[in-house]
Amino acid sequence: MRSGAKVAVVGGVFVLVAGGLGYGAYEVLLDGDGTGATGTVSESSEVKTGPPDKEEIEETSKGFLEAWASGDATAAALLTNNETAAEPLLAGYADEVHVTKAVITPGAAVGAKVPYMVKATVSYEGKTKPWSYSSELTVVRGLTTGKALVDWQPTVIHPQLTEGATLRTGESSTAAIEAVDHNGKVLDKETYPSLGPILDSLREKYGDKAGGSPGIETWIEPADEQLPATTLLTLAKGKPGKLQTTLDAGAQAAAEKAVKQFTGASVVAVKPSTGSIRAVANNPATGFNAAMQGKQAPGSTMKIVTAAMLMEKGLVSAGSPVECPKEATWQSRTFHNLDHFELPSTEPFTTSFARSCNTAFIKLIDDTKDDAALAKEARDVFGIGLDWQSGVVSYDGSVPEETGGAAAEQYIGQGTVQMNALTVASITATARTGTFRQPVIVPQSLDGRKLATASRSLSQNVTGQLNDMMRATASWGTGQAAMASVGGDKGAKTGSAEVDGQATSNSWFTGFSDDLAAAAVVQSGGHGGDAAGPVVAAVLRAGS
Repeated sequence: MRSGAKVAVVGGVFVLVAGGLGYGAYEVLLDGDGTGATGTVSESSEVKTGPPDKEEIEETSKGFLEAWASGDATAAALLTNNETAAEPLLAGYADEVHVTKAVITPGAAVGAKVPYMVKATVSYEGKTKPWSYSSELTVVRGLTTGKALVDWQPTVIHPQLTEGATLRTGESSTAAIEAVDHNGKVLDKETYPSLGPILDSLREKYGDKAGGSPGIETWIEPADEQLPATTLLTLAKGKPGKLQTTLDAGAQAAAEKAVKQFTGASVVAVKPSTGSIRAVANNPATGFNAAMQGKQAPGSTMKIVTAAMLMEKGLVSAGSPVECPKEATWQSRTFHNLDHFELPSTEPFTTSFARSCNTAFIKLIDDTKDDAALAKEARDVFGIGLDWQSGVVSYDGSVPEETGGAAAEQYIGQGTVQMNALTVASITATARTGTFRQPVIVPQSLDGRKLATASRSLSQNVTGQLNDMMRATASWGTGQAAMASVGGDKGAKTGSAEVDGQATSNSWFTGFSDDLAAAAVVQSGGHGGDAAGPVVAAVLRAGS
């Protein structure tokens, strides 16, 4: 583990010097006994209620700043609403994070919030580097004392610090890496921000295998040891080791640009013939990797799996006519199509697939005579829920065995089905070739890890029909508009998923072009082709 400490920062202007803290712009307002002159309430005073006023906000933030700047962590902590958590963080800034100087400039208070800019100097074993960031504190009313107090949160120290995490400076435990795509092009966080958490994970896992040497850094170490550290400042680089990934710089750049159109967007691209992950992008770009770790209902993109199961059982074929009424009831649950559309009973299954007819799928449930059929298909053919070893942490989907109405919901990607952009992209990749190839972001040869394998492949007949139905969706079905700009042999499936009663459904879209499959989800994006569709199309146009 890299050695260091937690950190605390406040608004104000101060200088932190070796051997102790000094204060600059403000006088110390602390009493000699360390209880502080700011925000105190005498025993005879009436306990105040309600939000702090402007004067209290100014006095409390100033007093907190001055106490910390004077080196009195105890007094500063007493000016917060959680002195037990605050004191060790405040005390450790100089000694363990190795900040030798800091100028913190407050901005104008906005209500109870006081923003500030930190310009610090970090020094460790002869290496020195400036470090700047912005954060804020909030002044609240103490519940029992009535005092105006700083609301203690880890973000008071640093905006990226989370509960239980620590801020450290020292020699890194793992060597830096220079990640490259499958063509040898360098991949970095600045150019490809969505790769930040992924590159951190790859470094944590493979840094010692890439041949580099550790540097000196300031970083956030998360409370969960399974998560990677986040490097905030590099004082000395060390020697990075080269790490080959399966990513494609062109597809990644397109993915980064595409998700910026929508807040809450994620996309993944996978090469069907190999399982190589070509792109991963999220908006927001930093933090939780929703594209690979998210868990939510995928809507009608799940119909790829459902259609494969129905065709494998011989219950339907791409060309056989099926019913697509406005509504269909099964075990007291009524399902309907978007805008309650219906199709003539002479229309083939391909039309119901391309138009995303829910009722056509629901009306075939009785014929399966097995509530668990879909769960088995997802696991045994598409590899959903197996232990994937992509090279970074991922959630590999779930289609639990259900009965009754819950099983029916799964047919159209609702209920207990849980997916993310990675798993849906993999479903399309499997449909494209008929064989599940576990997605990977670094080659298996790097560490010899065991990849997940599905029990069986689809027949050539079913694979061909799935491809034809997805081609129909892209050429004249619900995916037509989104896929119009995509060339090559192309196919698609749209989806929308209503989650927790939200007003606007999540937008899902998946598609392929030649030997590249991609899937995207946009939170509250509406119809699949409207939001997620253009994201997938942009990645498919750029991929290889």
